[in-house]
Amino acid sequence: MHVTSKNRFKKLIVIGDRLLIKPLKPDEKTSTGLYLPPGVQEKEKVQQGYVIKTGPGYAIPMPVDDEPWKSDDEQVKYVPLQAREGDLAIFLLSGATEVIYEKEKYLIVPQNAILMLEREEDF
Repeated sequence: MHVTSKNRFKKLIVIGDRLLIKPLKPDEKTSTGLYLPPGVQEKEKVQQGYVIKTGPGYAIPMPVDDEPWKSDDEQVKYVPLQAREGDLAIFLLSGATEVIYEKEKYLIVPQNAILMLEREEDF
């Protein structure tokens, strides 16, 4: 399969409650004017970036049943994440793991490290 700009992340699967985030450079700001000054980023270890992919969420434990009429192939159920693809996330760097994919830097961040989301929605 040839990787293009439209399908380059299609083969990536984000696991559990994690997010794949493309970090913004410290001096970048969003179209709505939200930005973190470099002093805040350095002192508080806070970063911002756009959510590229999300995991399925938090797995819900299956009840332990010994009921022979139930099928063995029941699917795992998840509590979905609040973050969505395209959201701007403000997050703690301490929970992030840096990865390089296709020669670009990304961060894998658990949802519990997210402090705030900015979402472009029509109301």
